Amino acid sequence: MTEKYPTYDQIRDVHQELTDMRLVYWINHDLFSFQWWLLVILLIVPWIVWWRYVDKKRISQILLFGTLLMLLVMMMDDFGVEAHLWSYPYQLINIMPRLISIDQGIIIIAHMFLYQFFPKWKKFIIANTVMAIVFTFIFEPLVVWLDIYRLENWRYIYSLPIYILKAVLIKWLVDEVILKRQLHSKTKAL
Repeated sequence: MTEKYPTYDQIRDVHQELTDMRLVYWINHDLFSFQWWLLVILLIVPWIVWWRYVDKKRISQILLFGTLLMLLVMMMDDFGVEAHLWSYPYQLINIMPRLISIDQGIIIIAHMFLYQFFPKWKKFIIANTVMAIVFTFIFEPLVVWLDIYRLENWRYIYSLPIYILKAVLIKWLVDEVILKRQLHSKTKAL
């Protein structure tokens, strides 16, 4: 009986060939280009600004929010790249298809600032919606224009509810589930 699908070894070999091609492309196309330097800045500078202005008394809570959001963003980004919804012609690091500078830099920092400065739900949702509009209709087209981000089977408008919902979900998870459970446990222990 002949197999009508690729074997694991064939898939692994193609994956290795793709990895080798990505490395050559990254070294010759991405590394030290204007876009690469911009990605370095978008990863490092927001974290420096965040460290300067983060509420150190609430740093654990803010970092929890940011970390959970970062995990969700990275999973969604991996899915989008794998499903050919979007792609990234320029990479900061060649071994990952996601846009680390955005997923672990500017988007997360912006959301952590919103979480810090707008702790009440109503103001958080309003500020988050405004930020989602800016990211969707200004930031995304800008990174497309810079050829850092390419829409494959995606439209800007699809991003808008995702920007809003992911932050609301993580705020709910941190504030309403984790922190309230911790507070309840401490109260019970007393």
